[in-house]
Amino acid sequence: MNAEPLLNRIAEALWKVRLEAIMVGNAAAALKGAPVTTLDIDFMFRKTPVNLRKLKTLADELNAYILKPYYPLSGLYRVVNDETGMQLDFMSTLHGVKSFASLRADADEVAFGKYKIKIASLRAVIKSKKAAGRERDKAVLKILEETLREKEILKEKSTEGSKKGK
Repeated sequence: MNAEPLLNRIAEALWKVRLEAIMVGNAAAALKGAPVTTLDIDFMFRKTPVNLRKLKTLADELNAYILKPYYPLSGLYRVVNDETGMQLDFMSTLHGVKSFASLRADADEVAFGKYKIKIASLRAVIKSKKAAGRERDKAVLKILEETLREKEILKEKSTEGSKKGK
């Protein structure tokens, strides 16, 4: 399955409703080159009254509805479209992340069609999964850490190559 059309639609909807959110989790890791898969897409956002209204508008834009899973004090809002199987999880807190601003400072913007989505760094995804400590997170840590090491090695080689060419 090619997720590009779905990501294009999500990026456009986020832009239309002006909801600032940062993709995290395995979807972010996959976009950073990690060989992992996921059925949902996770985002961190600021939980404010204005953003909660924007989230409702986003769900309408995507022909979806919002579920609020019952966990005491949960900051999770699930946007679901049963027809397409789309599941977007919006979290106001994330294990291992000090603040939305700190996550955003290290995030990259990736274009999907004419619109962009902020994607958390692979380092931030790893930190969050370690802090969460769930078995499903531990299961992918080795893959994520190896991907990060390989990317850092490639970056070093690229930097060394550009220095030699000067």
